[in-house]
Amino acid sequence: MFVSTGGELIDICSLEDTPIWEYTIREEMEKSELTRVDVIEKMRKNLHVMLSSSMLAQEKEIKSVSGLIGGDAYKLRKYADRGNTLTGSFMVRAMASALSSSEVNAAMGRIVASPTAGSCGILPAVIISAAEMLNKNEDDMINALFTASGVGIIIAKNATLAGAEGGCQAECGSAAAMGSAAVVEMMGGTPAQALNAAAMVLKNILGLVCDPVAGLVEVPCAKRNYAGTVSALTTADVAMAGVESKIPFDEVVWAMSKVGRQLPPELRETAQGGIAVTPTGLKLKKEIFGQ
Repeated sequence: MFVSTGGELIDICSLEDTPIWEYTIREEMEKSELTRVDVIEKMRKNLHVMLSSSMLAQEKEIKSVSGLIGGDAYKLRKYADRGNTLTGSFMVRAMASALSSSEVNAAMGRIVASPTAGSCGILPAVIISAAEMLNKNEDDMINALFTASGVGIIIAKNATLAGAEGGCQAECGSAAAMGSAAVVEMMGGTPAQALNAAAMVLKNILGLVCDPVAGLVEVPCAKRNYAGTVSALTTADVAMAGVESKIPFDEVVWAMSKVGRQLPPELRETAQGGIAVTPTGLKLKKEIFGQ
């Protein structure tokens, strides 16, 4: 059975001298009763979907079914390609990648809900962009996805991944934490450094509400995906520099869970609070549904 806390995960990885991704693969083999090859190939299929969704809306403008979002990934990619960005083409392309998956999702395209559909752009953007920058191959990206999965399991066991239960901190926050931990291991960091990265990401997004305009996973969800991507990538560097989270990962997850329960229902995916009930938010809802 997969360990229940980050502390236990660090201990067992240290004892066995293994990264999080290797431990996660072994546990999945035992749980699913599949061979190592089969487990890895299943993850490879997920990666291929991620590769597609993270590029599709960069190459052509894709509009959501409601018409509320679309075309932003394409704009960002064109902007990055011009080479005159403030934060560099790497970061802008990563943001474009995150928006692409979000726009594909809103257009009823094929994505991997990792860990949720509302946060589906973060993990692909983080892992694929980092792999390109670090000259990593497909197998390295698959390993990173297993690292992310291991961290996600711990969060799910002790808090939640659902916006309806814990706000957007539980969706985009968890996705960014998972991605940052994955990149740390991709860069050769230790499991402890990976969980430090995850903890710092979660601390920086603690309390983020879930307030989708018109109840759709589009506004502000898509743009929170690129924000989560930036947080994950920058925090990986912070962790690799040796910076540690003063509050341990497990305690941060506990805090996120408690904060999520304290959020009123209006701020947990009901579209009854936050920007969903701003004048413009309500106007957009009326335009979409005619109400």
